[in-house]
Amino acid sequence: MTDEYAEAAEFYDYVVPYATRADVEFYVHEALASRGPVLELGCGTGRVLIPIARAGVPITGLDGSPSMLTLCRTKLRAEPAGVQARVELHHGDMRSFELRRKFALVTIPFRPFQHLLTVDDQLACLACIHRHLENGGRLILDLFNPSIDYLANRPIGVEMPEGPPFTVPDGRQVERSFQIVSQDRFAQVNRVELIYDVRHTDGRKERQVHAFMMRHLFRYEAEHLLARSGFVVEQLYADYDRSPYGSTYPGELIFVARKVS
Repeated sequence: MTDEYAEAAEFYDYVVPYATRADVEFYVHEALASRGPVLELGCGTGRVLIPIARAGVPITGLDGSPSMLTLCRTKLRAEPAGVQARVELHHGDMRSFELRRKFALVTIPFRPFQHLLTVDDQLACLACIHRHLENGGRLILDLFNPSIDYLANRPIGVEMPEGPPFTVPDGRQVERSFQIVSQDRFAQVNRVELIYDVRHTDGRKERQVHAFMMRHLFRYEAEHLLARSGFVVEQLYADYDRSPYGSTYPGELIFVARKVS
């Protein structure tokens, strides 16, 4: 399995839209309400995972990127022993994992599910989640709600700024841009590049490119996948303040689904 985050992982925690993303409080609240244990798929550097552990909830994180998990482990070493003891990390594929335990809550924050490009892969992931949930356990699935205007009119192959510049601890200054390289409207898959233009402290410049594929899902498509996989949708939010779907456009697709079969 290729580590597509290998070049960009070091910047992840300093990207301003990620660092200020409003989802952490939402997931901590849901983890506390579940009483744990929690499984987070696509845990990355621990942006959401570590605050949940700090709140006193045992949590297991799974990610396909060794680079992201290395950063997560480094951050965990700076936490108190009690926080570290609540965390278990695994390198694995969200389509085919076996942890030999069950969880009260499974979360997929910040859209890693959209890196699954086929229905077979999506169903395989949901089947793994279903197996790992306690009876009546819940899944929180976070997707972006596709904007029809954006999909139809966003230029292809044009770099656009993505958030303000930032500085990493060693003094390098980074500007990030974004482009859609290609678009398959039939498969609902975009090839995307996140581009990091880095200025070193000695003035040297370099460019690092994080390229990946992302599939967009519409509301009822996601609901059908969940129903096929033994879940019933209990809530659908447009944002992390729990505003209902339809209250803003395009908003988010934040599904809270319960295991029923």
